[in-house]
Amino acid sequence: MGDIYEKYGQGVRWRLEDLEGQPDQTTIRPGLRRALSRGSMSIHSVRSHVAVDPAAALPIQYRTVSIDIDDYKRKTELAKKLEKGTTSDLADLEWHTISVDEALRRLSTSLTRGLSEGQIKRKTEEYGKNMPPPPETHRFKQWFGYFFKGFGSVLFVGAILVFVAWRPLGNPPVLANLALAIVLVAVWLIQAAFNMWQDWSTSRVMASIKNMIPKGCLVIREGVQVAIMAVDIVPGDILVIKAGNKLPADVRFVQVSSDAKFDRAVLTGESFPLAATVDHTDKNYLETKNIGLQGTHCASGTCVGVVVATAGSTVFGRIAKLTNKPKKGLTPIEREVLNFVWIIVSIMVTVIIVVVAIWAGWLRKAHPGWISVPSLIISCVSVAIAFIPEGLPVATAASLTIAANMMKKNKILCKSLKTVETLGTVSVICSDKTGTLTENKMAVTDCAIGLETMKAKAARDVVAAGQTKEGHHASSAIDQLRTVAGLCNAGEFDASSIHLPIANRKVHGDATDQAILRFAERLGPVAELKRCWATKFNLAFNSKNKFMIRVLGSTHPDGLSVALPSGIAAIFEPGDMLLTIKGAPEILLERCSNYTNTSGVAVPLDAAARASIDKIKDEWSSQDRRVLLLAHKAVSKSSIQSSPSSTAFETEMLEQARTGLTVVGLVAIIDPPRPEIPEVTRILRGAGIRIFMVTGDFALTAQAIARECGIITNPDHLVANVTALSRDPVEKLPTGDDVDGKDGETPRSIVVTGPDLITLNDAQWDQLVAYGEIVFARTTPEQKLRIVRELQARAHVVGMTGDGVNDAPALRAADIGIAIGGGSDIAIEAADMVLLESFSSIVEAVRFGRVLFDNLKKTIAYLLPAGSFSEFWPVMTNVAFGMPQILSSFLMIVICCLTDCVAATALAYEAPEADVLQRPPRKIGVDRLVDWKFILQTYGFIGMMETFLSFVMSYWYLERNGIPFSKIWFSFGVPEGVDPDYYAAKLNTASSIYFVTLVVMYVPPNPTISTSQPASQPATNKQCRNSQWFNLLACRTRRLSIYQHPPLFNRETRNYYLFPAILFALAMAFFWLYVPTFQDVLDTAAVPVEHWFLPMALGVGILLLDEGRKFGVRKWPKGVLARIAW
Repeated sequence: MGDIYEKYGQGVRWRLEDLEGQPDQTTIRPGLRRALSRGSMSIHSVRSHVAVDPAAALPIQYRTVSIDIDDYKRKTELAKKLEKGTTSDLADLEWHTISVDEALRRLSTSLTRGLSEGQIKRKTEEYGKNMPPPPETHRFKQWFGYFFKGFGSVLFVGAILVFVAWRPLGNPPVLANLALAIVLVAVWLIQAAFNMWQDWSTSRVMASIKNMIPKGCLVIREGVQVAIMAVDIVPGDILVIKAGNKLPADVRFVQVSSDAKFDRAVLTGESFPLAATVDHTDKNYLETKNIGLQGTHCASGTCVGVVVATAGSTVFGRIAKLTNKPKKGLTPIEREVLNFVWIIVSIMVTVIIVVVAIWAGWLRKAHPGWISVPSLIISCVSVAIAFIPEGLPVATAASLTIAANMMKKNKILCKSLKTVETLGTVSVICSDKTGTLTENKMAVTDCAIGLETMKAKAARDVVAAGQTKEGHHASSAIDQLRTVAGLCNAGEFDASSIHLPIANRKVHGDATDQAILRFAERLGPVAELKRCWATKFNLAFNSKNKFMIRVLGSTHPDGLSVALPSGIAAIFEPGDMLLTIKGAPEILLERCSNYTNTSGVAVPLDAAARASIDKIKDEWSSQDRRVLLLAHKAVSKSSIQSSPSSTAFETEMLEQARTGLTVVGLVAIIDPPRPEIPEVTRILRGAGIRIFMVTGDFALTAQAIARECGIITNPDHLVANVTALSRDPVEKLPTGDDVDGKDGETPRSIVVTGPDLITLNDAQWDQLVAYGEIVFARTTPEQKLRIVRELQARAHVVGMTGDGVNDAPALRAADIGIAIGGGSDIAIEAADMVLLESFSSIVEAVRFGRVLFDNLKKTIAYLLPAGSFSEFWPVMTNVAFGMPQILSSFLMIVICCLTDCVAATALAYEAPEADVLQRPPRKIGVDRLVDWKFILQTYGFIGMMETFLSFVMSYWYLERNGIPFSKIWFSFGVPEGVDPDYYAAKLNTASSIYFVTLVVMYVPPNPTISTSQPASQPATNKQCRNSQWFNLLACRTRRLSIYQHPPLFNRETRNYYLFPAILFALAMAFFWLYVPTFQDVLDTAAVPVEHWFLPMALGVGILLLDEGRKFGVRKWPKGVLARIAW
């Protein structure tokens, strides 16, 4: 068993004492506070302020079952609960109490060989795939939502009321009311069908995106370590676990490193990782530390375990069945829409109350024949339908579906669509360097032996030249460097690729260890070194300590002459140990007292030698190289007080590593920036988003790479450091454009290190955040977390990118955690978004995050003028001024429920405007979906013009046909001297004209309903439609001209969905106005040809006026028009 432990090494240590302190919750804004992540095999993430996180409920259920197990074991009476079966089942488990050998025997597996192909096949057939059981679905609730969510309930109630107005209240029943009720029912059913389709479509797209992330793990099968998919694991598999891994099943630990700890927060809610053990620590299966539970993370160290349960048989799978999935909360945009709808509904209810009050208090007594009860019901339903933007839920659903498809196209996984919305508000992105800004394809380019440097290829040549005729290596400095590089390494060549060239072999391990392992292999076979040396103790690289230790014991004398200077090798006795260490030069150099010269002899490390090594380190760092120091120390058995298997041995080795080390050499590693990063930085900076680099690398290395990435644009002499930050408050700090370096100003740059951050006070943080370009170097996980919180405390919406275990706390704390697809499981679990391919896809995510908000704003801007505003006034003039309802209630409904919905959905497909990434980020709570500027545009500008012009066109038609406006005003019936039949016929035509005018000017306006009383119900249907067409074109942009953002002939701006929407509106107009049967039943009429073309001219005028407004906004960005622009 020790061989397996030695073979797979140990991982990153994460110790409680490494933390600077508990998270200060007061620094996190309540509106943006993050919750713990969590689900077993899922990758769902939600924010605590908008939803109940499953992680909040699961620990409670876990603890309840755990307590029940204790009670069960004490043979007490259990209450009758839903989880009784699960409690007894878990209480009967004994995987944790039996010996390792017994566990392996029961599972028919071997620690060294694992399972055979035949066993795997049989176990897969018996246990099935390792997939979580499908969540329980509430079909009734789901189907009820399809029909009644959004405005479905309003349509349903409206249809019932109209049916009642038809019969029994209708005397005689009016066919127009029956037709209206049928249309409302049809629209209600169509909306339900669309909700079903949208739910299915979005779920399918999101599921396909989630499946893009390979959930792999390392197992031993047939004696070979292989990588397989987590779903293919079966009980009996030998699982190799490293820091950052997420357990894909329940395992019994059979070997653990001294620093192995597991984060069980997903199940228990406990804040800190718990140590792993081989022997059981508790008779309770859920409390013992020798069982690793599915869904938990390895926070540090490494383990080998045998899988004892998969899929629904795991603890997580069993408990998940007891925990109902919480209701999903509202996204930020949905909340904005809801606030808007509440405003509209409040106005609607107020208007209906006013209408009913006028009728009950005045018209019913003074003019009893003017509006009957059925007509009043129809008028109230008309007002309700007119005010409610039925197209908005459809447009919102379409926008989210578009966002899901966009993410799939750009290989972006968002665990929740609300993440895309939040991206539109991000003001700062803190990016990790390795694997995010760089390619994470590291290679050793240079090495230093003693005080001399050479290229990696030259080192290989020296080794080749130094070989004896027998092929053995002479004891040399390069041999010692190769030994430390190859043995003090957590990387491991995949057995299946060992026959390939070194550059093409697959290596299990992080990028740094991969580079150094390949470097060592090129100098000589690492397998030969491992034959001569056995691992006794391993301490993985720790972001706090910044070094890795591996203690070795000699197993063959051939290894002594290769690993040690000849003088030390001669006195190295059996039982002595070789301590090897690699890490940050600034940490390890002060612990060294000797260095190996080019002859392989250890000589004293004097001040001059230290200065030379520092110079080499600084020179390489300034050339974008990552520099590591490799050292060793021979430890005699007489000085070792404890056994390697004891916990005291770790403390003893750490103490040995504090002094007396011998520098074996330095290595320089290059990790080139991704080629697209400079352009991504430029685009995001233009969008008002600052990118800060947060890395554990040396300051000079970080600064050099930041310059290559475009994060720092100033020359070195203009880059400030911590000394530029005054400890006293500064009266005036740069804000806005000064911070981002716009308006031709050069942004200020600064580089600060982790140790610097510890000393900063609030005043210095205020000054630091005001810099436009910041590089945080030599940071620890706690400091990354503090950076995020300090930025959030200063009203920034923070995105954090990273791919390693060390990034997970900051990813979880950020407003948007962004992980890289190839990163660690714990980073992916902690993040809200995963970039599956390139960091450049974040540009598209930000773009569509902003477009999502923009297009919903445009949709509302389109719906309001011809919808609630232009349809409300015909009802009010009918009730309050005794005028005929110039737009029939039926045609109002047609506009709101049919033509408007189609056009509003078309706007959801609008392409991003050219300046969408040239504006500053939206500020949550400040930049609202609907504000006074928006109301001024929709009601005060467009709405007033459309309503006035539609009234003018309708009453002008009546005037031309002998019915002057003066006779209609306060007539409360048929004007004197006018034939009733003639009057009704002309009102029907005037109503159709109103309808057509709105449609053409505005494209599809909102409909009303036809009344049972021809004289009081409408007459103008066509005018409505013409205005809508031109308003639709005007709403496509907020500031750009239609020539800058054309709907055709430009691939970047075209929107082909607009024209089917316009044609649909036209078809609806002809369908309802020109079919003789509908004319007879619905009191519609054909429209004179001039009333088709006059509204077009008026619509062009509205479009030109809005173009003039947009030109003024662009021409004078700080003028009055710009200040009131929506």
